[in-house]
Amino acid sequence: MSKSKIVFIGAGRMAQALIAGMYQLNDLEITVSNNGNRKRLEKVSQTYHVKITDRWEDEVEDASMIVLAMPPEVHDPVLQKLQSLVGQQCIVTVAAGIDVDYLQSKLPPQTPVAWVMPNTAASKGESISLYAIGSAVNTDHEQLLQTMLASVGEFEKVTQQQIHQLTPITGSAPAFIYRMAQQLIAGAKDTGITEVQAQKMVAQMIKGSAVMLQTDETPISLIDQVASPGGVTAAGLEVFDQYQFDQMMIDVLQACYDRAEK
Repeated sequence: MSKSKIVFIGAGRMAQALIAGMYQLNDLEITVSNNGNRKRLEKVSQTYHVKITDRWEDEVEDASMIVLAMPPEVHDPVLQKLQSLVGQQCIVTVAAGIDVDYLQSKLPPQTPVAWVMPNTAASKGESISLYAIGSAVNTDHEQLLQTMLASVGEFEKVTQQQIHQLTPITGSAPAFIYRMAQQLIAGAKDTGITEVQAQKMVAQMIKGSAVMLQTDETPISLIDQVASPGGVTAAGLEVFDQYQFDQMMIDVLQACYDRAEK
């Protein structure tokens, strides 16, 4: 049985997270290019034992999938080169804002395309990734795409418009959790424990809370399990209400949507 070949154009953090998840799969052959950054390519080769190249153009003809793992602003020249090189290879981007419609507008008609949005937890195999596909993507393409995403965590198939709307929640929100964690760690350190102890304590609390969210319980039900009427937790939740925390989160997400549109 022949291996499916995946060519990565770009070798940054997200590319490396995906490669880390896939490189041990026996039915895949991975080739990586990185716009002349030889030092990074050699590090990727040494770490994951994948093929590297300075000329991705020479590798795409027999590829099953080409992953554009680079910033949005450098997509156009690569897509222009791909116009004369693609046939049935599935072109996948992991860049914010480069959606299915955009890819289809830049490539020949009936080119299979997909838009994938993992998050930074992909580096630990714990991403929640979103993906949307174009009309020319077939079953084999989608199965290969799902294999890639499954190697770095969980995934959900959605529409491209839903990716635009959900990215602040699946992609940006970890930073909001870390911002809260920073203050909880500082509060824990104030008791006299070390920063290592404080971070371990807060990380496990967040991990346990996430596990509880994966049950059938609703967030409201889980809050009720923690917060007894008139108790310590209830006092803290009252401060949330005083500062209109729910409205703040709505505003936070709206700010993300507004910036993404720009």
